[in-house]
Amino acid sequence: MTVRVRFAPSPTGIPHIGNTRTALFNWLFAKHNHGKFIIRIEDTDRKRLVANSQAKIMEILDTVGLREDESFRVGGDYGPYIQSQRLDLYRKYADQLIDQGQAYYCFCSPERLTQVRKQQQKQGLMPKYDRHCLNLTKTDTKQKIKQGLPYVIRLKIPDELDISWNDLIQGPVTINSQNLDDQVLIKSDGYPTYNFAVVIDDYLMKISHVLRGAEFISSTPKHIILYKAFGWPVPIFGHFPIILGPDKAKLSKRHGAKSVLDYVAEGYLPEALVNFMVFLGWHYQDNSAVLSLKQLIDLFDITKVRKTNPIFDISKLNYFNKEHIKSLTIGQLSQKIKPFLPHDYPETNLAKLVGLCQPRMVTLKDFFLLTKFVYPTAKPDPAEVKKRLKDPIVIKALVKIREIISQTDKWEPQTIEENVQKLITDHNWPKGKIYMALRLIVLIRPVTPPLFESMTLLSRQIVIQRISQALKAV
Repeated sequence: MTVRVRFAPSPTGIPHIGNTRTALFNWLFAKHNHGKFIIRIEDTDRKRLVANSQAKIMEILDTVGLREDESFRVGGDYGPYIQSQRLDLYRKYADQLIDQGQAYYCFCSPERLTQVRKQQQKQGLMPKYDRHCLNLTKTDTKQKIKQGLPYVIRLKIPDELDISWNDLIQGPVTINSQNLDDQVLIKSDGYPTYNFAVVIDDYLMKISHVLRGAEFISSTPKHIILYKAFGWPVPIFGHFPIILGPDKAKLSKRHGAKSVLDYVAEGYLPEALVNFMVFLGWHYQDNSAVLSLKQLIDLFDITKVRKTNPIFDISKLNYFNKEHIKSLTIGQLSQKIKPFLPHDYPETNLAKLVGLCQPRMVTLKDFFLLTKFVYPTAKPDPAEVKKRLKDPIVIKALVKIREIISQTDKWEPQTIEENVQKLITDHNWPKGKIYMALRLIVLIRPVTPPLFESMTLLSRQIVIQRISQALKAV
């Protein structure tokens, strides 16, 4: 079997990281099996379309390296790859079902449908269409259409039928048709519903495996009924577990359900995002392994995707980002941090600073925070300085350190550190307190790159000036 999978987003907004994980799993499955990855835009919900979201969807896929084999932008043998350009196809197959007696016209108004639903709920029944229009004669139907009455086309769901499939991830699943509604196939605006168009397109595009989120399990029986109504082979289905927040609720914005583009803008590497996403459901011998997209193609086994809903853990994303940052060369990291630096950032000693900061960076944004001290006018928080200089010993030590810095011949880290260390040891002063005060005063923040290496990237004059200003403020 030639593996052909698709990622079929709706341009109704910018997809969050969970949607991109679905695309990633499809892409990896295709590449691992030497198959094809197809992108299809499902834009039939015309009321919910969001301008520019289609472009953002493609930008996300490009950002994480999921290049497609077929789509509206690269072409292919089974286009068009945008559903709104395939309307004649959907109407053709809807008419076929009507001719076969497996679909029918429905002229019920929204008001009537609402009333029926309310009545069923009062009676404790599952709300679904009551088949009011099922037995309309052809003459009645033609007359209503001629009168210009709005209508939809509905699928006639078989009664009391068990629909079963062996899900690649969830295992055997059976749902009885009594739990299904006579779903709408063609809406009153002439556009197909998702549940109808997806079957037509997956068949015509020769999709071999339909791999999607577990929220679509309830739709799968409807799709199987349609495949069988047309006499078409049913694809293999696999439904990925749903990503949950730390509170075990469905992932939402408060948990971190942002788009890949949002995370990249916050300083996360696309490679780290891929590494993080793949472990949201897929199990490997070491789920902390730092893996590239190329390695994942070789390793990905869809049978290792678990049923259990994974938990979104931002600390794990931070771990992967930190590890991927550490794997970069100084030159590579220097290029990646530049978009996160202000236009006036002094680039003198940039490579050295990058080397000092690299082990401490969690995101690309951290570099600027860690190196704000390079600005000659940078100043620490006065309240923090006052707090650190409450101890008279620390003040005394800073006075002596200023003297050492003024008199040391070699302006280099090792010499400065040795001299300062000897001073502290000779006087048995608290090293931690003194170093923290020095770090805050000279390097502006309590968390910085290595103290003396960073200090000597500044001029001797600036270091002395900052210590003097702090001492004056006490």
